[in-house]
Amino acid sequence: MTAPALSATAPAERCAHPGADLGAAVHAVGQTLAAGGLVPPDEAGTTARHLVRLAVRYGNSPFTPLEEARHDLGVDRDAFRRLLALFGQVPELRTAVETGPAGAYWKNTLLPLEQRGVFDAALARKPVFPYSVGLYPGPTCMFRCHFCVRVTGARYDPSALDAGNAMFRSVIDEIPAGNPSAMYFSGGLEPLTNPGLGSLAAHATDHGLRPTVYTNSFALTERTLERQPGLWGLHAIRTSLYGLNDEEYEQTTGKKAAFRRVRENLRRFQQLRAERESPINLGFAYIVLPGRASRLLDLVDFIADLNDAGQGRTIDFVNIREDYSGRDDGKLPQEERAELQEALNAFEERVRERTPGLHIDYGYALNSLRTGADAELLRIKPATMRPTAHPQVAVQVDLLGDVYLYREAGFPDLDGATRYIAGRVTPDTSLTEVVRDFVERGGEVAAVDGDEYFMDGFDQVVTARLNQLERDAADGWEEARGFLR
Repeated sequence: MTAPALSATAPAERCAHPGADLGAAVHAVGQTLAAGGLVPPDEAGTTARHLVRLAVRYGNSPFTPLEEARHDLGVDRDAFRRLLALFGQVPELRTAVETGPAGAYWKNTLLPLEQRGVFDAALARKPVFPYSVGLYPGPTCMFRCHFCVRVTGARYDPSALDAGNAMFRSVIDEIPAGNPSAMYFSGGLEPLTNPGLGSLAAHATDHGLRPTVYTNSFALTERTLERQPGLWGLHAIRTSLYGLNDEEYEQTTGKKAAFRRVRENLRRFQQLRAERESPINLGFAYIVLPGRASRLLDLVDFIADLNDAGQGRTIDFVNIREDYSGRDDGKLPQEERAELQEALNAFEERVRERTPGLHIDYGYALNSLRTGADAELLRIKPATMRPTAHPQVAVQVDLLGDVYLYREAGFPDLDGATRYIAGRVTPDTSLTEVVRDFVERGGEVAAVDGDEYFMDGFDQVVTARLNQLERDAADGWEEARGFLR
């Protein structure tokens, strides 16, 4: 895959990409500095080179501590402080960082959270209501996926449903206005196994929220929709795909004929969505497994088939990720990298042909790969996990009301996961109170080997950012911490 062509009018905006004309970028930035009187003309060239190097650095490595970047440039602290101030006065350089190979980190996660002030709250250990709340309402799951950390046979007692759903409604009522995407339904276990999910979705919508449910869609039948009409109030249904035929599904989930049923459920949902003229969005999460990159073409054909069933309503989005779980360094071998790049090229061409308008989210690492950069997935280890976690940013609540600090910890009977419970929501204790108590009493969890698997990609990014910000402040760069805010 080749990097996108450079813009002749704004070379600085592309300087973070592999193959960029750095000389042209330096020249353009130097002209901007001199024309604006930002630096003396005889300093414009050197200053521009430093600024472009910063854009390249943070456009590819967003979690670099400022002091490390300063040492890399070989400048003293006063000179570096001036460079940081100048960087903010050249908009093209900020664009270069936000659209660079690591741009998904900046645009999807870091900057939105910065703008909400939640990193500030986490660093100051200030008890605030979480920015993101995951509700895990499923009492069980019909699949036993080989990659899932769920303990075989573990489930919640059905007797917990009524009290659990009442608790979920109380949590929804607590969510402050102003962030309609603050809550989602996921798991843990399969959300659609909770017969009260539709009622919860309707309650969330009435509260001004736009919730998404993360599901395997095995139970997304017409009968389920008839029994739970509130499901039509969801903002989106995101279906996790575990293959593109019955054999692949059975290998992954252990259930025969599962793909056939999911496909028929989705076809019927497409028809019903069109008939009702429902605004609900429908999309997929798909993981490219090693050796299966070519299956991306079949994914497009699968989506095109569902579009045909939708009577004009097309699938809205697909989230593509790559499986790095077996790689200690989080990197792709060169051969696999080339194979994946070729497959992504073919995938995008097929999308243009068969499913134009489909929104594709490549996540963090694949976004880098598409630009021609080396794809490397962020890895947090127990030594760099934060004992205080980040409840100001995100928490997850299960059917019992237990509030988990990490997204992959919320499974019943999962060994070691209860250590990451901040408290329990009850009729007498709100989520606000659980978070406040955990933060104010100085709640901490000492990580041990294996605890990193309780964190999903979002948790890892948040942890890396908080570690970076804390390091910047300790190094005396509090006002400029994090580089971009």
